[in-house]
Amino acid sequence: METPSIIEALSLKLKKNQILEKVQMSRHTTFKAGGDASLMALPESAEDIQHCIRCCVNQGFPYYVMGNGSNLLVRDSGYEGLIIKFGEEFSRVEVSDNQITAQAGALLTSVAQIAAQTGLTGMEGGSGIPGSIGGCLVMNAGAYGWEMKDSVICATGVTREGNQVNLTNDDLILTYRHSAMQENGTIITSATLSLTPGDATKIKSTMQELAKKRNERQPVTFPCGGSTFKRPVGSFAAKLIEEAGLKGLILGGAQVSPLHAGFIINSNNATAKDLLDLIKLVKLTVFDHSGIMLEEEIKILG
Repeated sequence: METPSIIEALSLKLKKNQILEKVQMSRHTTFKAGGDASLMALPESAEDIQHCIRCCVNQGFPYYVMGNGSNLLVRDSGYEGLIIKFGEEFSRVEVSDNQITAQAGALLTSVAQIAAQTGLTGMEGGSGIPGSIGGCLVMNAGAYGWEMKDSVICATGVTREGNQVNLTNDDLILTYRHSAMQENGTIITSATLSLTPGDATKIKSTMQELAKKRNERQPVTFPCGGSTFKRPVGSFAAKLIEEAGLKGLILGGAQVSPLHAGFIINSNNATAKDLLDLIKLVKLTVFDHSGIMLEEEIKILG
């Protein structure tokens, strides 16, 4: 791959400060581990995203789209391609009556706070999820009985071919931790959520209760990528891991959280290899113990 030529192509539309080289991905993921990415682009508009994709497609240059990096682990060898990151430059939020439209880079926690402040109820369960709107929609993120599919009515995106599209809730095909975008590669650029008028004081109180519950039960003080494994049919990942005697297990700088076995945490300057080795060990041990093979909920890149 010729990095200079892709930079030249990107520079035809993107400003110099929108293109970063040799980016430490440990600074852009909540695991705080992993190698470098060759390039990172910081889009400010859907047109910027279209340009990035078309440049990559035309030159056969790999690309990956990310938000807050709360569900992503990059291997120590890094990523030889372009990371398209939705950040503060792409995080505008607008409220209109009972609807909130947020750009893909807006944090779900921020959108939930805005909903509470404006007296809109319906997404309190997502108030502590650290991901961005785009990433949360692609993963159909959820917690405490709420999922993105319960609130999102439509979205906008950019296809693999670089075309802008409008998507209905039906188009998104949202199921447990899955969406159509995982199959067709469409990049979400914004999402519109439909909520219900409620009492702002009660909404904020519910969010505080959920935050207290989350802080008591989840390892929020350690770098991690949220729930490491998907919920297996008929059981719970944390239960299976604990029954296999793995709760608190340490491998290098990685650890099965002693607070919640469903979380693999970076407890002591873990490398990506430490984390991946522990994930593999957990999966194999749980399979030997229960016959159930856990599936990662996090995304692994590189």
